Amino acid sequence: MNSISISCTIATCMFGSALFGMMLRIMLPQHHFSDKSQDIVKLGAGLIGSMAALLLGLLVASAKGSYDTDKAELTQMSSKVIVLDRLLALYGPEAHEARVLLRNAVVRTMRRIWPEQNSQSADNDPGVSTGGLMYSAIQQLTPKNDQQRGLKSDCLSIALDLAQMRWLLYEQSESSISMTFLVVVVFWLMVIFLTFGLFSPRNATVIATLFLCALSVAGAIFLILELDEPFRGMIRISSEPLSRAVEHLGK
Repeated sequence: MNSISISCTIATCMFGSALFGMMLRIMLPQHHFSDKSQDIVKLGAGLIGSMAALLLGLLVASAKGSYDTDKAELTQMSSKVIVLDRLLALYGPEAHEARVLLRNAVVRTMRRIWPEQNSQSADNDPGVSTGGLMYSAIQQLTPKNDQQRGLKSDCLSIALDLAQMRWLLYEQSESSISMTFLVVVVFWLMVIFLTFGLFSPRNATVIATLFLCALSVAGAIFLILELDEPFRGMIRISSEPLSRAVEHLGK
C-alpha cells in the first residue's frame, strides 16, 4: 500500500470511530453520561491525546530528518561529481574516457532514480553501474609528473566517496517508521475520535467537522509517510542538483 491508500484507510478508521461513538451514545443507558463519567472520559481522552501528539511529533521529526539527510547527501554528491570532472580535465586528454564514463554514470543514476515516465517506480539500487568502469579508467591512468600523480590520487579518493555516498543513499532508502509504531498511534487516535462521537450531538455540522478533523490528521500522517520515502511518492527530492551537475560535465 502507498501513502495515499494508508492515509485514506486511517481517515476512514478515525471517522468510523466517531460514528461508532455516536451510535454507542444511543445504546448506552443515560446514567453513563453523568457529569462525573464525562469528566473521567475526557481526562482519559486528554491523556491519550497528549501521548498521540508526542508520538506524532517524533514521527514528523524522524521523517523530516531522514528527508533532509538524503537531500543534503544528494547535493554533496552533485558537487563532488563536478569537482571530479574538473580534476580529470586538469589531468589532461588521457582522462577523457574517465570523464565520459563519469557523465554516463550520473545520467544513468538520474534515469533510475527519477524515471521519465511517472508510472515507473524509482530504482535506488546502484547495482552494477558504469561507476565501476569509471573508477577502473582512473586507476589505469599513467601519471607522467608529480602534478598528475596528485590529481590521480585526488580523483580516486573522490570516486570512492561518490561510490560510498551512492550506496549510503540506497541503504537509507528503507523506511525509518515502524508500522507497529504507526498502528499504535492510529489506535490512540481512533479512541480519541470515539470519545468525540460519544459526547457529540447528531447533526450535519458535527459530522462534517469530525470528517474534516479525520482528514486533517490523516493528512499529517500522509506527509510523514511521504517524507519517509524521499525518492518516491509526491514529495520527492528534486533531481535539480544532479541535473545542474550534468550540465557542467565535459566542459
